[in-house]
Amino acid sequence: MANRLASAISPYLRSHADNPVNWYEWGEEPFNEAARRDVPVLVSLGYSTCHWCHVMARESFSDPELAAYLNENFITIKVDREEHPDVDASYLAAASAFTQNLGWPLNVFVTPEGKAFFAGTYWPPLPMSGHPSFRQILEAVQDAWMERRDEVDSNASAVAAALAAQHTPEAGALPTDFAAVVRALEGYEDTQFGGFGNAPKFPVAPVLNFLLEVDGTEANGVDLALRILERMAASDLRDEVEGGFFRYSTMRDWTDPHYERMLYDNAQLLDAYTRAWKLTGERWAAATAHGIADFLDDEMQLAGGGFASAQDSESTVDGERVEGGYYKLTAAGRSRQTPPALDEKVLTGWNGLAISALARAGFAFGRTDWLVAARRAADFLLERHLRADGVLVRASVKERTSVARATLEDYGMFAGGLLELALALGEERYATAARSLLDAALLEGRSPVEPPARDTPAQNPPAGTATAPIFAVPGGHDPVLAAQGVALAADPSEGAYPSGITACADAAYTLYLLTAQERYLSAARAAMAIVAEQAVARPIGFGGALGVMSRLASEPVQLVVVAPDAEQSDLATAARTHPATLVAVVTEAQASAFSSAGFELFEGRVARNEAPTAYLCRDFVCQLPVATSAELASANRANG
Repeated sequence: MANRLASAISPYLRSHADNPVNWYEWGEEPFNEAARRDVPVLVSLGYSTCHWCHVMARESFSDPELAAYLNENFITIKVDREEHPDVDASYLAAASAFTQNLGWPLNVFVTPEGKAFFAGTYWPPLPMSGHPSFRQILEAVQDAWMERRDEVDSNASAVAAALAAQHTPEAGALPTDFAAVVRALEGYEDTQFGGFGNAPKFPVAPVLNFLLEVDGTEANGVDLALRILERMAASDLRDEVEGGFFRYSTMRDWTDPHYERMLYDNAQLLDAYTRAWKLTGERWAAATAHGIADFLDDEMQLAGGGFASAQDSESTVDGERVEGGYYKLTAAGRSRQTPPALDEKVLTGWNGLAISALARAGFAFGRTDWLVAARRAADFLLERHLRADGVLVRASVKERTSVARATLEDYGMFAGGLLELALALGEERYATAARSLLDAALLEGRSPVEPPARDTPAQNPPAGTATAPIFAVPGGHDPVLAAQGVALAADPSEGAYPSGITACADAAYTLYLLTAQERYLSAARAAMAIVAEQAVARPIGFGGALGVMSRLASEPVQLVVVAPDAEQSDLATAARTHPATLVAVVTEAQASAFSSAGFELFEGRVARNEAPTAYLCRDFVCQLPVATSAELASANRANG
């Protein structure tokens, strides 16, 4: 039997290389082989820090007898959902026709043509509590394939047709009053232990960041977010030794966490605690932000500069492999053990989130080491994940790059990270690279919103307007999914982190604030109009989109501080914690470089009288420049 996973890019796939199952990697070959043999295909999706994925691997996929049955009657494909998120999204959508208990491992049975006809998640090796064993599931699927083939094909065709019929939702009006949204989120609050909902309890970082941004509502979203963030900082969800946050807790009171630590969670929580500190000046917020940033820098950044996607929950402690055992030790105890393994897969989008968060935190707290970490990751991605033709790579491990197509989240999140780094460092080249990425994903001429005149308030798309996609991945969908007709359009759904649509809209809005080009504002509005109805109806699942919508509903405030040279000043220090929508501290030479590259916000920005000078603007309409932090504070009060 060929060992096809031993040389896989994905650490998750390589962890299955010793299984007696005849695994294939994702691609055309296994489907062609299934058609030749006329057998069904099992597509099994998971990721390296998925606890139940490891359990099922040990219990079932390592069982020689069960593996022999699989190899005789099925073609089996193992997929890392983090490497192929578009494949995962398609199969999740198909699996929802068979089970509401979606999660990972996700095991989907499909025809050789790629059409799903049955799906589930974890199945035990033996029947338990009314749940069938994995072997019983396999035998039932095989029986249906052999004895009721017409029924199987009919069900598969029906599911495929339903997926194909999915279309981009009609445009809805963007919300302008977020009070009802905040009140709805208050309804999710666990007032006893903090956080949202019951067990299992997740940090839901996108919602917390939205609440910290939204203002002017009769319901105070900031207070809600601060209550939750303070409780989380003092809970078992946070690793007090190394500073990072675990993925979720199995109990309502934040105890008994699942100990994997995800890059996307910690990046977004760094943003949240940085914002909390800027709003309140509280020591707990600063200490937590510092802990997360140091964790990302010390534990998650790889030698090459990119950030690992996750750290495992399991490790070997005193010769015994246990979940969470390492994290229950003190710093001294950990020094005598081997740390849990990193999933060294560098994902472009998730790295973009980390770059963005470290750039903002480094700028706010004046920590050049965090800015260096953000720069190293950005330079690594620009060198290794951006091809000469401008197309992004989704993932890499060490010297190897994945063949997986980049997704919208990669383009949007990386562009957003580069923009934040450009502002934090004053380096135009990062903003120019971000603009190129977003332009590659922006479908010019497809927006349903005509750019408004500069003296006319921007309008929402009329409710019910049919919308074409605003952003699309250069090069198209995964070729196997596309050939099978089961590729999804851009997925607007969110959860633990923003969707690709939201990430692109967010980057587009920032580009508008830098360039004054209405096409970016128009694209951001049109993209958010696609998800507006869903986001307002279910805000707990659309925090990222609501954050972009709240910014679009507010008049932007832009602050540029220009100094003759790079020497720090009181004015620059005051700018670091200023509440403006966009803040940049640059030298005159840097301002000139931005202006020459087409970033209109910097046009004519000079250090007056050879002294640091601040320009405070509302949507590019600026007050008279000021030269002291006291004058900036006064101008800010006058600006509302």
